Amino acid sequence: MSRYIKVFFLFIFGGLLFSAFPVTAQTKDFTVVIDAGHGGKDPGALGSSSREKDITLSVARKVGSLIEKNHNDVKVIYTRKDDSFVALDHRASVANNAKADLFISIHCNALPKRQNSPQGVETFILGLHRSKDNLEVAKKENSVILLEEDYSEKYEGFNPQEPESYIIFEFMSDQYLKQSLHLASLVQHSLVHNSGRINRNVRQAGFLVLREVAMPSILIELGYISNPNDEKYLKSTTGQNSMANSIYLAFNEYKRDYDKKNRIFSNESSKQPQNTISSENEIEYRVQFLTSSRKYETDSPVFKGLSPVSCYKDGSVYKYTYGSATDLKEIITILNEVQLKFKDAFIVQFQNGVRIK
Repeated sequence: MSRYIKVFFLFIFGGLLFSAFPVTAQTKDFTVVIDAGHGGKDPGALGSSSREKDITLSVARKVGSLIEKNHNDVKVIYTRKDDSFVALDHRASVANNAKADLFISIHCNALPKRQNSPQGVETFILGLHRSKDNLEVAKKENSVILLEEDYSEKYEGFNPQEPESYIIFEFMSDQYLKQSLHLASLVQHSLVHNSGRINRNVRQAGFLVLREVAMPSILIELGYISNPNDEKYLKSTTGQNSMANSIYLAFNEYKRDYDKKNRIFSNESSKQPQNTISSENEIEYRVQFLTSSRKYETDSPVFKGLSPVSCYKDGSVYKYTYGSATDLKEIITILNEVQLKFKDAFIVQFQNGVRIK
């Protein structure tokens, strides 16, 4: 057989293989950036016997190690792997330059010693704060830029101590809002149910580090280092291992969902309509704003004018929700309205009328 005929058959055979096994558009590995808050000359929040920067570094490295061991297709990048100071804008640059698919920032919360400190875990996504508490958390985390030279120029006049500076977050792009909220919900659920942490819910606030990254992103406040019980857990090896594992499990679920949405399709399946989920299985979002051992009438003044209000029972507790939407952006608008009356309101998911936990 001549060389040209061989080439011809190889060309035909190669074309058949190519058509039989279509290639996905997803050609690069999934990249996650893990950001251990504070470091070096910035200790972060201080407990009675621990520092935020040490806790966040330990948990961040544990999370990264779990991902590296269990996901060969995931590249893990750390903004810091030792006790070094990393400018806030550089943290974002690390993620953006890597064209990362996910950004996870890990922190601990605190209140001044003169105040009684609460307990619990919070997971934040970018947005305009709707409560004083959320603003104070953002101000605390953003104040790290005061340790940087020329911070006013670098961050375009942003002053972390002035509430007026946070107005910009009202107009931030919501391009990654849905993915960020999805990951935040998974992380919060995992830390509460797997690590037994007190639930302070998923929240929105104006964090500069989240503003600067061009990808889905969250900021986790693992607990209150100013609370003796939380601090004891946060600085313990057992607590850090548990929290790292919970964050990893949430990442694992997020990655599984991501892979499903980016799986390889056959030529036939790619022709099918994208919205193939029947309405009876569609995810419904509601805003939960109140829990009580009592069953209230629909026109009760305890609802502060919200109407109509829905109620579902969880064990012996009645839980009250307002609003219903299948569009995430729509329910977040409703959430912002409800938080003006109930600052701790948060989004819950239902499917076929049953709460998804």
